Amino acid sequence: VRIWVEREGRLLRLRLARPTANVLDARMVAALNEAFARHADIAALTGILIDHDGPHFSFGASVEEHLPARCAEMLKSFHALILRVAGAPVPVLTVVRGQCLGGGLELAAAGSRIFVGRDARLGQPEILLGVFAPAASVLLPMRMGRARAEDLLFSCRVVGADEAVSMGFVDAVADDPEAVALDWFDQYLAPRSASSLRFAVNAARGSAVAELAARLTHLERLYLDGLMATRDATEGLEAFLAKRPARWEHR
Repeated sequence: VRIWVEREGRLLRLRLARPTANVLDARMVAALNEAFARHADIAALTGILIDHDGPHFSFGASVEEHLPARCAEMLKSFHALILRVAGAPVPVLTVVRGQCLGGGLELAAAGSRIFVGRDARLGQPEILLGVFAPAASVLLPMRMGRARAEDLLFSCRVVGADEAVSMGFVDAVADDPEAVALDWFDQYLAPRSASSLRFAVNAARGSAVAELAARLTHLERLYLDGLMATRDATEGLEAFLAKRPARWEHR
């Protein structure tokens, strides 16, 4: 993750910069958690912008880290990151080009506004692997309504930029989404009082973040004690890693 501050200390930049499509593995999640912990409380800060190197925002979390031996640790650290993004003291803007899948989509959904390129492709493919997406199960209904969220969560459809806007998930589509996001920041966030903006963000998002935290605690237990006790969850993950079709036994 590349980290810097610009606009005279007003904007914190976080750039996903890991080869192989910015997979959100333990190392990247830890780096993002540390970046929020160390820099989000800069006194003059009025915004955080997350974007990425390479053609794709993120292919999602590491599938290997979803396996039973590692999934508890993975969920704990990833959900801590989601809560840091959702509970950030200033608005979090996300710029997406190319594929934004699984945990990558959850990371984007935790913020305030999403700006995408015309080539953006967004989806939650977890059920294809025999698992579900705990954070997305809360964040997507909050952002776009339950029916549209369930469409993505159950069907595994990958939607393009225009459909994502029509669903209410994405805020703007542009040839240069980074420039549009920066323009939005310069016009609407940079001129504001940082201290007053923090109160406004807390007022607007505080109850939703509290609900998110409570729901994630419940869904972690559902995932670890329920889902991961089934045969098909492990089969789906192992089949993906072995590049073979899953053999479901529905148990």
